[in-house]
Amino acid sequence: MLVYLNGRLVEKANAAVSVDDRGFLFGDGVYEVIRVCDGRPFEAGAHLERLATGLAALEIPGLAPGELPGLLDVALELVQRNELARGDATIYLQVTRGAAPRTHAFPPASTPPTIYIATAPLTRPHALHEHGAVAITTPDVRWARCDIKSVNLLPNVLAKQQAVQAGAAEAIFVRDGAITDAASSNVFAVIDDELRTPPLTNYLLPGVTRRVVLDLAAELGLAVREQPIFVRDLPRAAELFVTATTVDVLPVRQLDGRAVGAGVLGPVTRRLQAAFAERLAGAVRAGAA
Repeated sequence: MLVYLNGRLVEKANAAVSVDDRGFLFGDGVYEVIRVCDGRPFEAGAHLERLATGLAALEIPGLAPGELPGLLDVALELVQRNELARGDATIYLQVTRGAAPRTHAFPPASTPPTIYIATAPLTRPHALHEHGAVAITTPDVRWARCDIKSVNLLPNVLAKQQAVQAGAAEAIFVRDGAITDAASSNVFAVIDDELRTPPLTNYLLPGVTRRVVLDLAAELGLAVREQPIFVRDLPRAAELFVTATTVDVLPVRQLDGRAVGAGVLGPVTRRLQAAFAERLAGAVRAGAA
């Protein structure tokens, strides 16, 4: 399996970064995961835009926004060379501030960033898509810039492990009595015949799949509102689902040991799953990036 590291294609087993890399020492970097279907990237432009926004927010120099499409070209070459051009796969793209002597303040602006790209096959959770997943809630102890897709993911790691130990697929974060994100996804609920999702703030990641689902919901004529979902509202939720690049639209049938609605896949979720699948298939047919 080949990967890209700082300008070179190398075997993954031989790829290595400096122990002084600030991604390793401080989690000082950002990343993206892009869905690939039959060799075609899905919503790549939105992912690259978010990557550029994250680089600007962290003031990581050395990589102009105009260079990002070139990295996508490299990633697609990896897809081909790693024989992932059939079926589902992912592109992982990470940029850190680079390697420099350890000090909290930024190194000189001339420090080159560390750029890493890898590809992998994607196995979609078909059984969970059909029958629904189990999830738990957990306090949101992340920092106050969750809108940046930072590689500093320790709270997410701990939350996901808490879910695994509880026999669940996802952990949904709660801050001040309201849902924010989940450990690796955004959250939607159908409450009072209305599709709701928390509004974007610094405490939420602006998910690419989240945006696609909002667009699809509008096209389907669904009543949609971006407003806080409070824990006290959840007993009235007829449907609950999460969205992410690697799971598309994933229904949640049980939360904290209690059935969501009737405990089966609801009609709004089904319609959005079908619409998302068609959007993905259409992008592949069109060769859209």
